[in-house]
Amino acid sequence: AQTGSGKTAAFALPILSKIIALGTKRRPKTARALILAPTRELAVQIEDTIKILAKGAHVSTALVLGGVSRFSQVKKVAPGVDILIATPGRLTDLVREGDLVLADTKWLVLDEGDRMLDMGFINDVKRIAKATAPDRQTVLFSATMPNEIAELAKGLLKNPIRVEVAPQSTAAAEIVQGVVFARTKQKRQVLSTMLADEAMKSVIIFSRTKHGADRVTKDLERDGFKAAVIHGNKSQNARQKALNDFRDGSVRILVATDIAARGIDVPGISHVVNFDLPDEAESYVHRIGRTGRNGMDGIAITLCDPSENSKLRQVERIIRTKLPIVADHLGSPDPLRNPAEKNERFEP
Repeated sequence: AQTGSGKTAAFALPILSKIIALGTKRRPKTARALILAPTRELAVQIEDTIKILAKGAHVSTALVLGGVSRFSQVKKVAPGVDILIATPGRLTDLVREGDLVLADTKWLVLDEGDRMLDMGFINDVKRIAKATAPDRQTVLFSATMPNEIAELAKGLLKNPIRVEVAPQSTAAAEIVQGVVFARTKQKRQVLSTMLADEAMKSVIIFSRTKHGADRVTKDLERDGFKAAVIHGNKSQNARQKALNDFRDGSVRILVATDIAARGIDVPGISHVVNFDLPDEAESYVHRIGRTGRNGMDGIAITLCDPSENSKLRQVERIIRTKLPIVADHLGSPDPLRNPAEKNERFEP
């Protein structure tokens, strides 16, 4: 299911119902339910939601996160806790040191599984799951279902039921969309030319891969543009600094991968540029939805190499419209000097 579709309530309410029925007696250093999240921000958000839902129910919660005092977290889980919300890295540390025992954990929730994959947490997740009760109930939530996550589900879930929420298939009417045809080797030059326009006040550039995001950022810096980058290989602090710099205007260009950019809500983003097309057409709608918010206008431009034509057609099927051609540089060795405009779709 997509972000924002009510997943937290979907797993929190049934867990709360079962825990309330069990009463308040817990064994020390144990957790009845464990919710794994890829980032501190999401973990905090989940706990806040659970506290609202559990108000007056005498259900205890605790957070186990990296980047904050380990001692205070050990102290919080020492008497035992009903619902533990954690990031995989710090939780693994506590289990390894004997400060937390998961043998009594009957409910395991993996939230944003695709993002945990992107951030390299999957082996930690497997170790954590192995330490929980054999008869646990496991629930996996993921906005997308790449092959690696499907394989993880097979290994962790017994006779699972799959529930899929229909993806968003339309973009806001306030977003003007267009496609620029350019070969991969031309894209850097085309992008730099676009960014020289002062109208591009606040821009998110999407790359399909983490390596690609780093390369785009370095190329922009070589071309004289200040840019920040976020993806799963960046530390939590580095990602937060990049977002803060983008939000306060210290940098006007943010380069991001699809999963790392999930949940970004920065007001006033004027443009979204798809440096390359996403593997999953639904991600296109999520990408361009970073602009055109709260009734404001937004512009989304997609750079498309001939090898990406099939992905473009998938996007157009999802959004039920053909993207207008802004420019076609495929017949030009120098896109700056000879931008050959065309009114028909390029077919290889």
